[in-house]
Amino acid sequence: MERARFASSPIGNLIPISGTDGRGQHYDHVAYAAHPLAAPPHLGTAAWSRVARANRALGRLQQGSLVVINPGLLRTPTLRREAQSTSALEGTYAPLEDVLAADVIEGSERSAALNEVLNYVEAAERGFIWVQQQRPVTAGLLCELHSTLVRGTEADTAEAGRVRRIQVVIGSRGGPVTDARFIPMPEGPALEAAIGDLIQWMQTAQPDLDPIVATAMAHYQFETLHPFNDGNGRIGRLLIVLQLVGLGVLSEGLLSVSPWFERRRETYQDLLAEVSATGDWDGWISFFAEGIEASAVDSAERIRLLVELQTQYHDVLREAGARGAVRDIADLLIGRPYVNIPNLRDATGLTYQAVSNAVRKLVELGVLEQRRVPGVMAFRAPAVVDIISAPSAS
Repeated sequence: MERARFASSPIGNLIPISGTDGRGQHYDHVAYAAHPLAAPPHLGTAAWSRVARANRALGRLQQGSLVVINPGLLRTPTLRREAQSTSALEGTYAPLEDVLAADVIEGSERSAALNEVLNYVEAAERGFIWVQQQRPVTAGLLCELHSTLVRGTEADTAEAGRVRRIQVVIGSRGGPVTDARFIPMPEGPALEAAIGDLIQWMQTAQPDLDPIVATAMAHYQFETLHPFNDGNGRIGRLLIVLQLVGLGVLSEGLLSVSPWFERRRETYQDLLAEVSATGDWDGWISFFAEGIEASAVDSAERIRLLVELQTQYHDVLREAGARGAVRDIADLLIGRPYVNIPNLRDATGLTYQAVSNAVRKLVELGVLEQRRVPGVMAFRAPAVVDIISAPSAS
């Protein structure tokens, strides 16, 4: 880490650190300790314009979700797309089709990467339930989410679900500590207090702040503190959406932010470091707001296309004289594009034979197609998959 770059930061200070790195080499260097978040930053006109556009885009996304009969159904494909992308950002890659098909893939046939992506899905669902109950984000919740995220991975150690108790460095995989891009504050009581300060700030300062500004500031602080040994990026990006739901900006977690940030990873990292070095929030918040706006526009368009597709399904079924179980299953496909007979039976409460007949009809009508996934034969709704997996426009 460039000591000179961060030495005169107005929002943090350098702390001497020493120890032995993973190569057995002794080091004497410094770590960056962010000061607690305080007053709202002074932003320029261009940044406030970006923030306003992001708020409008979130408003349109929220409005679009309110016209959906079952918006929770649409959270599943949105969340799985986010899970796949946020994990890829951290080097864990599972194909999106596998993530969408996970419910019909036998557990023994799932790859380690897919299981890790599904850990994120489970953690996010837990987080959404928590904030939708109007419960504030707490340090305990973050630790619980972390424990779920790393379950069954190399990071599933005695440190899972705990604030880190070792010094970590960022951007120096296998190299000297002095070459790290950034070194967050050391472990210990000061780090635990800093996390407590962030949680308290989120609970008390946000009502007076624009939600985009509040979320951008909290995300910066979380990533700069880097409270866990592993998984900070994924937890931090999840925290963005949890905050927006907790603040009432969104009623459902229908926002996927990681695809946009994934394509701009270097800029994302540079701007976070620039805040630490200079205390200038303008560039970071403008960039963050641009990402939220683009992500909200993208999510809203996918939801619009899925709802439109559902209407098209109804038209096709009506023309074919199909109703009852066939229509019920067609409606489920919007949120579950990969199905098999057993999981449809469980979801609908219909008999095995009734589900089989309905699926056969949906195949005849081109709504479903038979597709083999690892270990099992399943059925795929190609039009739904196409909408979910289409590249973002921005």
